[in-house]
Amino acid sequence: MADMGRLVLRTLLAGLSAVVLAAGPGGAALAQGDAAQSYPSKAIRLVVGFGAGGGNDIFARLIAPKLAERLGQPVLVDNKPGAGGTIAADLVAKSAPDGYTLYVGATGAMTISPAVFSKLPYDTLRDFAPVSMIADFPLLLTVNVNAPVKTVQELVAYAKANPAKANYASSSPAFTLPTEQFKQKTGAPMERINYKSSGEMLTAVVSGEVLMTIADVPPIMGHLKGGRVRALAVLDKKRLGDLPDVPTMAEAGVPGLEVRLWSGLFAPAATPAGVVKKLEAAMMAVIRLPDVSTNLKEKQQVDPSGNTSEEFRRLVAAELTRWAAIAKTANIKLD
Repeated sequence: MADMGRLVLRTLLAGLSAVVLAAGPGGAALAQGDAAQSYPSKAIRLVVGFGAGGGNDIFARLIAPKLAERLGQPVLVDNKPGAGGTIAADLVAKSAPDGYTLYVGATGAMTISPAVFSKLPYDTLRDFAPVSMIADFPLLLTVNVNAPVKTVQELVAYAKANPAKANYASSSPAFTLPTEQFKQKTGAPMERINYKSSGEMLTAVVSGEVLMTIADVPPIMGHLKGGRVRALAVLDKKRLGDLPDVPTMAEAGVPGLEVRLWSGLFAPAATPAGVVKKLEAAMMAVIRLPDVSTNLKEKQQVDPSGNTSEEFRRLVAAELTRWAAIAKTANIKLD
């Protein structure tokens, strides 16, 4: 009987070993393949780190229905504003890595925040899998249409003469850092007022609650065309095609202030590679759709991307290094 017991035990252990071996690299790969093949089987959530009306929200709501068509499941936009997008980024980083909770991440939360905050609850390259970039774009310096300034130099003079009235709106480090650089280069004294989205920032400029903002182009265009704000300069090497009369910052007398931001799709880091590739392929196809690319280029005044996951990861890594150097040189910390 003792021999029979030992035989049964050996048989059980051998079976257990086979299960463990199957769950090794080959078994894990098989499981990941199965996950990718069946993905998606339910609704996908696109988390946006800003309120409605901002650039990232505009992008998310443009691509969501197109992704839903390609993936065969609903794609729902979920706004989680706060702390310049870092609250939403942390939420997604800690979500189940199954492809059903994704982040529409931007330069601010993903590459500038690590440069200007000493502590963040996430690490961009460690905790996220970049999927594909949606678009990249310059920033515009914009003021209230009734403000007594029509050029950048007039703005600087006005701010110096009226420091109590000189404030600026920001919803992200992506807007704060360039504005602080602008202050350093010009000596203009300005106080930062925080908002939950670039849409809210523009509303504050329109109402006269703040004097100016440096913000992304998409939420500004409607206000510009409606005559509610005035653009003084674009933070880029060249003028925008749809705004030919708006000078570059260098042309306006402030050289060396060129900023292009981006927005893209991220998944939690441990998301199966096959799921990431399926999302990458869907994103690349969506961004290349004529109605989407035309909307981005002509209506939003941004440059569509739709790059691969690996290309996007390399860009994010390079941007982390670049912004860290800029923040160090300018000695800017936002803690």
